[in-house]
Amino acid sequence: MTHVRTHRRPPRLVGQIVVAALLMASVTAVGASSATADDGPSVPPGTEATSVPPVETDGTDPDLKMPEGGTLAPAKVLDIVQVVEDEGGEERREDTNADIKFALQAEVLFGKDSAKLSSEANSRISAIATEIEKQNATKVRIFGFTDNLGSSAHGDVLSKQRAEAVNSVLSKELGTSITFEIRGYGEQYPIADNSTEEGRKKNRRVEVSFPRTTN
Repeated sequence: MTHVRTHRRPPRLVGQIVVAALLMASVTAVGASSATADDGPSVPPGTEATSVPPVETDGTDPDLKMPEGGTLAPAKVLDIVQVVEDEGGEERREDTNADIKFALQAEVLFGKDSAKLSSEANSRISAIATEIEKQNATKVRIFGFTDNLGSSAHGDVLSKQRAEAVNSVLSKELGTSITFEIRGYGEQYPIADNSTEEGRKKNRRVEVSFPRTTN
């Protein structure tokens, strides 16, 4: 299998945040090479945690003191999320101890208000397929998102169509051993401010995530 390489600007480290590893119920449809599920996780992976600073608290408040006889809960290992984004923000990669997630802006994959893949799209999706193979992943989630312009119903349909378009390339690259979960969330779960075009551009995206099985 031949992969076409395209020139990209060097990545820059956006930041590292510590988030709790959360468990989330998921319903996945299994098919020969791809499957579409419509009743799975209520939120996409990675949206359960937030980097918003916590509310300030008064350490001397008696209500914060442990009651007599109380004990601390068992210690939990927190997951570390490393986020790397290319200079133009067109592609974003998030790594945790458990998962890898790629987010590709819609503009580098599709034309305006379209689910037809652009000429540049295949090489970018092929690079993700290579990482999936490297991790020996057998389950891949492909989620589409839009901004808040236009009707919500249109965004739901378009985001699903775009996720399916990315799936069509990945399924050809990876064969029939992969279980795909495909969803369109429309304008739900924005990662940027929809009141600006810069923010809306980041929200128009397709995310591909899969478990990490190697270090």
